[in-house]
Amino acid sequence: MTIELPAPRSLWVQTAPAPDRAGRELPAEADVVVIGAGIAGLTTAFGLARAGKSVLVLDAAEVASGVSGHTTAKLTAQHALKYAALASRKGAEAAAQYGRAQLDAVEWVAATASELGIECGLTRRDSFVYSTDAAQLGRLREEADAAAGAGLPADFTEHVDLPIATVGAVRFADQAQFHPRRWLLGLAEHVERLGGRIVERVRARGLDERPSPTVHTDRGRVRARDVVVTTHYPVFDRGLYWARLDITRDLVVAGEGQAPPGMYLDAVTHRSVRGHTEGDRHYVIVGGEHYRTGEPVDVEARYQRLAGAATTFGVTGVTHRWSAHDMSTLDDVPYVGRYHPATAHVWVATGFGQWGMSGGTAAGLLLTELISGAGHPAAGLFDPNRFDLRSSITLAEDGVKVGRHYVTGYTRALTATPAELAPGTAQVVRRGTDLVASYRGADGRLREVSARCTHLGCVVAFNNAEKTWDCACHGSRFATDGSVIQGPATRPLPPA
Repeated sequence: MTIELPAPRSLWVQTAPAPDRAGRELPAEADVVVIGAGIAGLTTAFGLARAGKSVLVLDAAEVASGVSGHTTAKLTAQHALKYAALASRKGAEAAAQYGRAQLDAVEWVAATASELGIECGLTRRDSFVYSTDAAQLGRLREEADAAAGAGLPADFTEHVDLPIATVGAVRFADQAQFHPRRWLLGLAEHVERLGGRIVERVRARGLDERPSPTVHTDRGRVRARDVVVTTHYPVFDRGLYWARLDITRDLVVAGEGQAPPGMYLDAVTHRSVRGHTEGDRHYVIVGGEHYRTGEPVDVEARYQRLAGAATTFGVTGVTHRWSAHDMSTLDDVPYVGRYHPATAHVWVATGFGQWGMSGGTAAGLLLTELISGAGHPAAGLFDPNRFDLRSSITLAEDGVKVGRHYVTGYTRALTATPAELAPGTAQVVRRGTDLVASYRGADGRLREVSARCTHLGCVVAFNNAEKTWDCACHGSRFATDGSVIQGPATRPLPPA
């Protein structure tokens, strides 16, 4: 049965309109330029503005309109089955440091929201990672022991209040959920009250690091003492981040219904469930159906499967659907710190996996300390320039994966044949020596742009749900007119 789905739109973005900051004058200099107005960037900007630094925040779109506005918005230190693997790979102390950073982030948001009077629907909830498969019981118990050993409020429970049969779960007590865009709009307002400046609709194009950091944008340049890059996927091609991040796209549906009392994640399928109250309306939010960004998959069919699953959890009709990037690092610990080994004043935060609400906050708190000249006990764990033998193996595997996508993209184009496209459909075809991305809109108009991603030349694939051209090599996304939606690409696809 086909479920009627709305056009893609985020519940968070729709229910929290933002002030228009477009067209604001770009200052010539600032102590700190933060590129990216999501949760990591605004947390950093707030901390540094509060410390007395002049801060400028730049965003290619608007505050909290990117990944931070397209999340399930669980604010928790429970990051799937994280701690047993982390302790095994990096040691018990690393697991404890990671867990403490996430718990501190949760508590900082709760305390700061209360202090500043930001109404963001922050509500305490227990968080559960469960399974319906008895074969997973050992993993669940091992994770509960490892998380408790790392100092986290974790235990194993056989009781999971869901309308499906489960075998047990790892429970983290007293975590939180919130409205992420309301939180970030409030934080942005306080950045400005502290003297910081936020300029939207300005895209960073380049960066000179010497003699002093200078950001080049499509509206001029800005000098700074420090530059912080929190664009989710780092926009500047240095530090080999394009080779050290794996990309996943997550789908989310939401609809009215009575949600179960906690926050839930299936250990095997990674299906996520939580509730949200908006005025007198109660929503159930269900996430899942992950796939690699840019893979030629039927995204619309995946939304249908997710919507079908949502009915199990109480959704009576889908009112919203959205999706977002996730970036994972080689060792599943975010990169937070100096952008590359040779820099002293360029910083980065990226690679939060599926846990950007606590992870991005933790990154902002860490960067605030580092840029202010203070030490931090977890700085080594999150250092972007760390490396180990196991990571080199993962890097090689990812390189093979990217190479496969590079080659198969061209192969698909070579074997495709031009055809009359129906409204709302698209294809990549070879036309002479060119690869062309062709899309016919609902109005019947044919839009054609180059099918070669402007980042490193991989071939894009059509996302039939969001109506975008996506690159599987490094996750860049473009509108059907070629304009950049998400990086690492900074230049649009040129007209065919």
